[in-house]
Amino acid sequence: MQRRAYAPAAALVAAVLSAGLAGCSTGGGNSGGGIDAKAGQAGSSVPGAQPGKYRSLPEPCHYVHRDTLRRMLPGADDGDEQEAEKIYGGQAAITYDTDRRVGCRWKLETPNGTRHLSVDFERVVSYQTGVSDDERAEQLYQRLAMAAHIPAAASSGPSSGPSASPSTSASPTAAAAAKGDLGPQLADASPAPTGSASADPRLAPRALDDIGDDAFVDDKLVPAGGGEHRDVTVVFRSANVLVTITYDQWSTDKQHIPASQDLQGKAHSLARELDAGHFGN
Repeated sequence: MQRRAYAPAAALVAAVLSAGLAGCSTGGGNSGGGIDAKAGQAGSSVPGAQPGKYRSLPEPCHYVHRDTLRRMLPGADDGDEQEAEKIYGGQAAITYDTDRRVGCRWKLETPNGTRHLSVDFERVVSYQTGVSDDERAEQLYQRLAMAAHIPAAASSGPSSGPSASPSTSASPTAAAAAKGDLGPQLADASPAPTGSASADPRLAPRALDDIGDDAFVDDKLVPAGGGEHRDVTVVFRSANVLVTITYDQWSTDKQHIPASQDLQGKAHSLARELDAGHFGN
């Protein structure tokens, strides 16, 4: 089968995961329907490490509920039905091997700006003797968290399990953000300075404790030529699968900076939805 080039969902995520997988592959993709050769199995007296929970990945463009897409891409139904179907249908990411990595992207353009949403699933397989798929996925997750300067990851390094992530329940606002229901709680929050995360510390980049085994949210406000755009990223690990959600809003009106509470709340809700689906395994 002719291989196709891979277009990463997020540059940081792709760089870290590519580095983690480099040197571990025994020949690129596999065509064995999700069955992976493990270190120590063939021609070795050393037993292979524990295989991961997940042996396949979902079809990503159909894995996000239509109602969720409507909330995250407001205004998609304002045009004709054919255009709405095209927006909601998304565009699948091109990957080497859909047993190991899949993704989908959605884009909505309006006179006031643009919203982009992408989801990326990476099924991690360890080829290191004595290192399970779950352990390898946790190592890669910790690299991503530290690269994003998430406080818990930066201070404690690789964790031994989900208990290493600090609880967000100590902050009522953080808990509300996790539910996508902040309402007026942050009505008086000041706009974030350009190039930084949310000005409200309760919405700063942080670990999350209600998704998968490990999770974090990152938030950046980035200057653009014709306005401002805010990028929100949620990364979580469930067993041996890493999921990355990127959600951004571009505004052409500099007086209306995209709000952290809106984007974070919706991205967080989507992460919980994806995690609850168990990836169709």
